[in-house]
Amino acid sequence: MSEREAMEFDVVIVGGGPAGLAASIKLKQLAEASGTEISVCVLEKGSEIGAHILSGAVVDPIALNELLPDWKERGAPLNTPVTEDRFFMLGPAGALRLPNFAMPPLMNNHGAYAVSLGNVCRWLVEQAEALGVEIYPGFAASDLVYRDDGSVKGVVTGIFGIGKDGAEKADFQPGMELHGKYVLFGEGVRGSLAKRLIKEFNLDEGCEPQKFGLGIKELWEVKPENHKQGQVTHTMGWPLGVKAGGGSFMYHLEDNLVSIGFVVHLNYKNPHLFPYMEFQRFKHHPMIESVLQGGRRVAYGARAITEGGLQSVPKLYFPGGALIGCSAGFVNVPRIKGSHNAMKTGMLAAESIFDALAAGREGDELATYEDKYRSSWVYEDLKNVRNVKPLWSKLGLIGGLALGGLDMWTNQLMGFSFFGTMKHGKPDHACLEPASQHKPIDYPRPDGVISFDRLTNVSFSATNHEEDQPVHLQLKDDSVPVSQNLPTFDEPAQRYCPAGVYEILREDDGSEPRFVINAQNCVHCKTCDIKDPAQNINWVVPEGGGGPNYPNM
Repeated sequence: MSEREAMEFDVVIVGGGPAGLAASIKLKQLAEASGTEISVCVLEKGSEIGAHILSGAVVDPIALNELLPDWKERGAPLNTPVTEDRFFMLGPAGALRLPNFAMPPLMNNHGAYAVSLGNVCRWLVEQAEALGVEIYPGFAASDLVYRDDGSVKGVVTGIFGIGKDGAEKADFQPGMELHGKYVLFGEGVRGSLAKRLIKEFNLDEGCEPQKFGLGIKELWEVKPENHKQGQVTHTMGWPLGVKAGGGSFMYHLEDNLVSIGFVVHLNYKNPHLFPYMEFQRFKHHPMIESVLQGGRRVAYGARAITEGGLQSVPKLYFPGGALIGCSAGFVNVPRIKGSHNAMKTGMLAAESIFDALAAGREGDELATYEDKYRSSWVYEDLKNVRNVKPLWSKLGLIGGLALGGLDMWTNQLMGFSFFGTMKHGKPDHACLEPASQHKPIDYPRPDGVISFDRLTNVSFSATNHEEDQPVHLQLKDDSVPVSQNLPTFDEPAQRYCPAGVYEILREDDGSEPRFVINAQNCVHCKTCDIKDPAQNINWVVPEGGGGPNYPNM
């Protein structure tokens, strides 16, 4: 391996999402206000800022109001205020609307905006660059760099030109080391380096296991008569029923665009469950199909969501840096919102770093960041809903909905919970039960009009990877999928992956089945890294710029 060059910065930020961009802007604002200079760079593995951003999204602007109070005048793409909030319990053919007055006040989306979070990030990067932040899209941070004392010094990025066989190709580039006095990790859910840091520094000691959901989304252009700008709809119940957790969202944006998605909690037990096909089936519900009929699908994508909440947030700092945004997990599950908390944690970490740099420090622990988080509205936001997820997991849809709603009411109005702080129990991968204990699920064939097969939909994510590169979905033991997962769980990777990456191929000659990884299809959702029952799949970054290229998602 050729020797790498190094670039020095005051702060290196891994991840160009809401958390990383907010942190970079806050750092520059603080430096400008104090008349000092701070060098900041942001690394983004996607081909551009926003290429890998996927969210519903209805955004609470509370953090944006603090960061850039004049965001409206600056032209932020928050163009659709929520005008109507609807909650439904679905049956196979009907729907029961839940009265808004019965919903806890925190569930009210008044004052929020239905947006493309990818476009919000594209706008945020303009604000960051105007302040002097250096942005490097298409550069995946693939490894960590340490100081002699074991503190995190930086990351390795920009390695290109290694073939599938591991050999250097003619266009090989050894990459660079980016060093920072502090390094922030805002890689999003199940970030590959954040996962390493949590393990290496025991950041999750004393925490509940992180919990996850899989969010699958399509963007539709619908007929004008079916479009109701500002309408926000959430559903629960069918087709998942009362045993598996999850639900849907449908947000009417501007320009006749509708963002429609489906979330499946990844603690489901039945290995025959096929989250992608649950979403496709859901779209044929009369209430949903009536909106989509005559329209066209514009884009498709999928992403894991952190759902553990307060109990699962790890220690946020380690020697040399900190975790921000969904790398730590700040999503408010019942609100299906996390970008406001991600931005605020980036801002809080920036404040702690600024103080440390002003004091002449570097490479030490940013303990004040944790203190700031615990006294912030982010902590309060998560505290009020901390029992909703474990109640749903333990009691199912009906009991969990009733008691979870009661718990949110008492927390918000009286500041206490009858349940204290509940535990989550097992990690999601350990919740799967043998296939023999469950009936296979018969899913209707997609009709190509409202519902679509996986590979056709993946083409609408504009996913692309350089084919001659090492597979970024690494198996710790190549034999496990066929020798263990197939006989016990009917190899659930065939179904939980929303991009058709994993296949079991059976030859006509009766030879042993083969496990095939179609890595070029990967939309970087991280579900395999989370749900594989043997924890045999390790997701690492491919070459920078690879993956989806989401438009308006």
